[in-house]
Amino acid sequence: MSRVKNPAAPTDLQDHLANLEKMGLLTTIDRPINKDTELHPLARWQFQGGLGEEERRAFLFNNVTGAKGEKYDFPVTAGALAASPAIYAAGMGVAVDEIGKLWVDAINNPVDPVRIDDAPCQEVVMTGDDLTAEGGGMASIPVPVSTPGFDSAPYLTATLVVTKDPESNIQNMGTYRGQLKARDRLGVRMASRLGGAGGYLHWLKYQEREELMPVAIVVGCAPAVLFTGPQKLPIDFDELGVAGGLLGQPVRTVRCKTIDLDVPADAEFIIEGLIDTKLLEPEGPFGESHGHVALEDFNMSMRITAITRKAKPVFISIISQVTPSESSTMKKVAYEPLFLEHLKSALNVKGIQRVVMHEPLTNIRKVIFLQFDRSAPQTEVWRGMQGAANLQAQCGKIVIAVSEDIDPNNADAIFWSLAYRANLSTDLAVTPYRSRGHGPKSGKAESDSTLLIDATLKHNMPPLALPAEPFMRKAKEIWEELDLPRLTPQPPWYGYELGDWDKLWSLFAERATSGDWEENGLHTYERRQGGMKPESPVRDYETPDHKKK
Repeated sequence: MSRVKNPAAPTDLQDHLANLEKMGLLTTIDRPINKDTELHPLARWQFQGGLGEEERRAFLFNNVTGAKGEKYDFPVTAGALAASPAIYAAGMGVAVDEIGKLWVDAINNPVDPVRIDDAPCQEVVMTGDDLTAEGGGMASIPVPVSTPGFDSAPYLTATLVVTKDPESNIQNMGTYRGQLKARDRLGVRMASRLGGAGGYLHWLKYQEREELMPVAIVVGCAPAVLFTGPQKLPIDFDELGVAGGLLGQPVRTVRCKTIDLDVPADAEFIIEGLIDTKLLEPEGPFGESHGHVALEDFNMSMRITAITRKAKPVFISIISQVTPSESSTMKKVAYEPLFLEHLKSALNVKGIQRVVMHEPLTNIRKVIFLQFDRSAPQTEVWRGMQGAANLQAQCGKIVIAVSEDIDPNNADAIFWSLAYRANLSTDLAVTPYRSRGHGPKSGKAESDSTLLIDATLKHNMPPLALPAEPFMRKAKEIWEELDLPRLTPQPPWYGYELGDWDKLWSLFAERATSGDWEENGLHTYERRQGGMKPESPVRDYETPDHKKK
């Protein structure tokens, strides 16, 4: 079934940036900005500086430098996908309150892509010796360090990673991080947890066939296309068709130059290559969206066969790590209406009004609030909580139901509702026989209960995933020099260690902020091993002496 064209939805990244500028949602920075030490900390301040969502902007950095004095030909944008719900909605071509309906319509009514031969994303093609020449390959692209002080290299973050099932030939697109290892090599992390990412399931099939896995990493495309990556669509569900449903018209695609995969033709950059299915390489540390630094894991090693791009591209990076962030906003504005639609339509839960996912620090997945009108029977409240907890495996560790007079975004109101409206011996599970104490006299005079939650740190944990303090302080100085909106820092506003950290990773991080990330890639390349699955912790397979080799 075809859909009506969505004329307000931009069909490439640069059209989207132009729209944001017209809407007053883009801040352009022309002074030199170091991609390895300053760019992400500067953009991060609008999340850690106490600014409201309405004050957040996309950033376009026109004068990007590197830690070794490199000067790049291409601008870098950050925050351009979802620094705020308004920016996300602009990328979809609809109002914020229409996002959920658009997603449901697009999933139910996909539009097949159309292949073309002459694509903007292939105006410049780099292959062969050009990939390893001085300043060539990945060294030619201004990839920022996302969490300076902790990350071991610059990382690709705003990605669509394209793979193909070797049996069905159905493509999958997922948003996976990519660590720069060499000018022609990346470390790629595709989730191997229960169920696994689509790309990981493809990798298993290529491994069984004893073949390398073709892969293409798309960096910079129409927001409606990129948003399909983190949406967690069913495996073997063609994301390009859903993207076409969002746009109301086919996504233009082109065949890669060196591998048999189709990619969005209007993308800024395409990185083509082959992933080893025998040997895995240490990857990380990297500041993750769950709020801690992900430590070294054995992950996939990708040999780059081609880099293609527009003649004048814009590189895009996502502000992730500790939430609130761009990545959490991207999920929140899409997940909330999808969860509400599921509870209302699929489960027919009576009285459900809102679904609100808690964002600061918890990254929306773990804590969900459901708002019900006062007429909702208690059985429907419990059906709603169970439905929200079970819709997606990564969402709903804690689900709290509140009445319509409680604002789910107001933590004080939530605590007030818990204090006076929940009998913790029957509504949760705790120690009974506590006096109700001072409070409203309505209802039965039952005893209340005590909830015991020990939230202290029980063991060492990886660092808090924010740029280290020196980089945030320097970025704050630049922020104030540029006369950007006044900051009121909200702790935690910089990353710090929590006991689980290795001196080697500090060295990796120091090299990353000094522009020497290729040394890290040489180190990890020598440590490649086989015989385990991706995301196997390095510490389970290496001795301290092994890591020094």
